[in-house]
Amino acid sequence: MHELNLNNIAELTHELTYYRYILNQGRTDSLFRDLALSEYVALDRIARSISEKGDAEARTYLQDLAETLKLSIPQTSKMIGRLRDKGLVIWSHDGNGTDGTYVSITESGVQAMERQEMILKDYYGRVIDRFGRENMAKLLRLMIQLEKDMDAELSEKGEEADGV
Repeated sequence: MHELNLNNIAELTHELTYYRYILNQGRTDSLFRDLALSEYVALDRIARSISEKGDAEARTYLQDLAETLKLSIPQTSKMIGRLRDKGLVIWSHDGNGTDGTYVSITESGVQAMERQEMILKDYYGRVIDRFGRENMAKLLRLMIQLEKDMDAELSEKGEEADGV
């Protein structure tokens, strides 16, 4: 890789766009066998949400999942429908459904997620060993901050477009 000119916003913009493109190209698709990347992430987020709540409520509301995944409700519903059809989640609702729908992971879903985790842990473990744990931790912290800043900028742009 060439040395970046940190004073040239255009160059930084092009490089950031390029690397976001590269990261989204599915170069790790071969690591996913039973689950698509998006399905694995959804199952992981459901499981994390459930573990944060404790065993009393072994479910995650669709609205919360959509917000976490940064997807619309229709997109999230479509994904959960696929997971349900595969027998990996149970999709249900409170009362007559007006209080919200929620998902729970089935035993098959837990097993599929655990199999996928082993594959990813093996691959990323080797990558982290090569790249360095501290480098990876620093990169992830920076990526989280970058995503927050990008979201804030998009939100501000949206407010400006709305005349606020």
